[in-house]
Amino acid sequence: MEAPISAVAGELVSHFISFLINKYQSSLCHAQLEEEKVAETLQHLLMRVATVVEEADARYITNTGMMMQLKMLSEAMYGGHRMLDILRYQAVQKSVCFDEVSSNDPSSNRFYLAKRSRPTTDKVTYIESCGALEILGIAVDNMAKFVVLLSGCEHMSRRPYDVYLYTDNFMFSRHTEKQKILRFLLQHNDPPCYHAPVLPVIGSAAIGKKTLVAHACGDERVRSCFSSVLHLKGDGLLKILDHGSTMEGMRMLIVIEFAFDIGDDDWDRRCKIIIISRLQSLARFGSVKPIFLSALSYDELRYLFKTLAFGSVDPAQHPLLVQVVDEFAKVLHGTPGALVATNTFADVLRRNHNVQYWRCVLDKRKRMVKRNLSMYGGHPSMLIGEGHLVDITDFALYPLSMTRYTINGSTKKELPCLTFGELIEDRSARPKQDFVLVSWESRIPPHNSFAHFVTSHAQDTHEGGALSGRKRRGVSI
Repeated sequence: MEAPISAVAGELVSHFISFLINKYQSSLCHAQLEEEKVAETLQHLLMRVATVVEEADARYITNTGMMMQLKMLSEAMYGGHRMLDILRYQAVQKSVCFDEVSSNDPSSNRFYLAKRSRPTTDKVTYIESCGALEILGIAVDNMAKFVVLLSGCEHMSRRPYDVYLYTDNFMFSRHTEKQKILRFLLQHNDPPCYHAPVLPVIGSAAIGKKTLVAHACGDERVRSCFSSVLHLKGDGLLKILDHGSTMEGMRMLIVIEFAFDIGDDDWDRRCKIIIISRLQSLARFGSVKPIFLSALSYDELRYLFKTLAFGSVDPAQHPLLVQVVDEFAKVLHGTPGALVATNTFADVLRRNHNVQYWRCVLDKRKRMVKRNLSMYGGHPSMLIGEGHLVDITDFALYPLSMTRYTINGSTKKELPCLTFGELIEDRSARPKQDFVLVSWESRIPPHNSFAHFVTSHAQDTHEGGALSGRKRRGVSI
């Protein structure tokens, strides 16, 4: 057994689980722990769970049961982080309230008045935090065999962007989905079958399908298995496979992005293939169970947003900002393109850790949504995905509209370019003419850039005003 796993298994299995069960189980049942103790214990649990999740993410897991347990463990971890932040924020609220009571009425019973000033939600929060602690405790209790089995899984070779130094330089979450793709790619299919092994990866727009597949395809063992990896659009598949004779004796991996359906007769091909598409109908071509990529859960999205927005700054030192994170997560979760919007706004907030600034950006987002609902009867994320114009006056403080960025002749290639952060922070940075607005650029493969065409004629907007021509990727902000 390797030294890192031996240390994890020894501490988690023998010492920590017995400590958790013996000392805290009865207290949880009777809800007798003080909130400070709950927060301390919750933090202690989260550190150890995160250790196991990170170690599991660095190994090749082929066992389906282990994948399911890893998913449950990560879900419990993100939920625990949310409850820990709530407890810390409430502790600051109570401290401020107690100080106000002490300074305004020195002769009063401080304990009585401070107790009365507590929000009515305290008891509910306390019960929820105890529940989160209990769930984590159960997850850790069931983790003993998982850690032992994990020691038998082969280690992955870390790539530069996997290093946990910069959060926006590695793929967040998707632990089990990544393991499923790796298992498919590393399975041997000798002798080769006439019908290619096919794995469909299906999900809505801007949900991370291509990033997930690129992450798996960049694995060292995967690259060593295939002589060539081709990334194709749907219309390029038939062209290249029509020259199938040139692929004799080659072990190839083909990743295809489909924006349209194809006929069954066109799919009688060789090689190992991953399909990427929004269309669930293409799942019928899978030779293995398709991966349906769902949106991040609220706890996952919130955790990602908080980590990106704070960067190297300790969130525990800014509980008021953590509350704004909660509000942002509630606004973004469940909307199309939420993952891109999370990265977009987090990049802007990370530049200025000021409560008023964060709330100002949040208010602008809310007003922009209301404005477009009133003008066009749809959420901006939905409008931009359908090719409609979206009014962004609230961000620019000047009548502006945007649509998906397209290339239409040579004129647009000369347009000035502006980032979303520059648009918000510096009014003078906005070009006088039409320009390209880059909301976010991914730092990991496939390095997607999310750009929009912006015009200063907001009063002329109309539905269906998307520009013609070949489109580039665009997701609403």
